[in-house]
Amino acid sequence: MKDFFLSLKTMLGAAPHRYEREDYTPEARALHKSHKSNSKERVASIYSELDGKKASFAVRKYRWPSIIIINLLFVVSYHFDVQLVEGALTASRFVGFHMADLNSALQVMLAFKQILINLVIGTATVFLLWWLVGGRAFCAWVCPYHLVSELAEMLHLKLVDKRLIRDHPLHRGVRSVLYVVFIILALVTGYTVFETINPVGIVSRALIYGVSLGLVWVVLLLLVEIFYSRRFWCRYMCPIGITYGFVGSISPLTIHYNLNLCLHEGECRAVCLVPHVLDMTVKNRAHKEFLDIGADCTRCGMCLEACPTGALSFRVKGLDKLL
Repeated sequence: MKDFFLSLKTMLGAAPHRYEREDYTPEARALHKSHKSNSKERVASIYSELDGKKASFAVRKYRWPSIIIINLLFVVSYHFDVQLVEGALTASRFVGFHMADLNSALQVMLAFKQILINLVIGTATVFLLWWLVGGRAFCAWVCPYHLVSELAEMLHLKLVDKRLIRDHPLHRGVRSVLYVVFIILALVTGYTVFETINPVGIVSRALIYGVSLGLVWVVLLLLVEIFYSRRFWCRYMCPIGITYGFVGSISPLTIHYNLNLCLHEGECRAVCLVPHVLDMTVKNRAHKEFLDIGADCTRCGMCLEACPTGALSFRVKGLDKLL
């Protein structure tokens, strides 16, 4: 239970918790001691055990098409009047079932100070869906802004590598402060202020209904992400990630960490969209042999691709079999 609350605290902006050595399990202490030398024999034995086993699937080649296909469903349904998916990502109907983005629904209910039955149904449907597939999976597998932001990130990293620019990380707690600010603004003004600057909704509506002036704001955000701060919106501004992070904290689907297989080389953290969730992969940090990655994880799967030994894997809580 302590790990659960510390995971939420980290998601809200706190630095990953560092356990005292006496709080480590005996198994973790023994493994850290054996890893200390990081001997060639240990590395060779791990690769030997993994030899012939199926490698982690390339999640990225499924994730990007997932974003494109889901958003195209809205576009095709609208332009050809298919009525398969009506509306946009913030609020829609899928073959008649109401669906509402959790953060948008919260903003609307606070702004109008009433609970609409269709909104409750839509919120419950979406909550159940993302509870099953892993909370912040919305960010990595559905969000259209996330896709263009990843492309901006690639350009940003190339410019940093060529030393043409320098990255400027911000404090992750800014996102939590903005989460509260937007809630208060909705409650006080009676207007969903966040939705006017929400690039997810802006991009979604632009794809479906056509270009709007809101895209100027999206372009400005992308320029900030390319030339100033890596993944500026997603890491430091977007309250949607927090909303789905709370759902993800109780989701049965997690990414699972096996200390025994870890080489602590840091490849997973280098590609992670939210690297603070992988703090336990740093040498001598994991306090247990097996751990589930924290609430802020987007389930993007890139750490699985990067890990050379299979120390990270998808897992359904309560099932012995790893996916």
